[in-house]
Amino acid sequence: MTGLRIGKLAAAAGVSVETIRFYQRKGLLGLPERRGSGFREYTQADQRRLAFIRRARMLGFTLSEIGDLLGPAEARSAADITSAAEAKLAAVTGQIAELNALACRLRRLMRVCAHGSREDCVALHLPGRPAQSQAV
Repeated sequence: MTGLRIGKLAAAAGVSVETIRFYQRKGLLGLPERRGSGFREYTQADQRRLAFIRRARMLGFTLSEIGDLLGPAEARSAADITSAAEAKLAAVTGQIAELNALACRLRRLMRVCAHGSREDCVALHLPGRPAQSQAV
């Protein structure tokens, strides 16, 4: 079976050619040798690696984290990937908690501004200026 040229690889993966080149510049995806045809042809291993990169991006992993997961020769184990996923889940859970707290504070602010006096709505107060001189 012959390999895929970059355009076909990109189409099969649902990415642009430039995305593949970007991943190559970042060291996440290798640059294949030129074949007898003079074109670079990507293998099934390249397709699997690109699919892994895409799935990891969709799960929120950074390019640096993906590089760590792939390792120099894709030598990482399932345990390494599980550990990285657990760490990512803990970080996302923390972000969700922070966003929930922020949403609560914003709802409280909206209630104060909707039902309180203008002076009660702290969002209208600029530092160093009295509330009554503020424009709405």
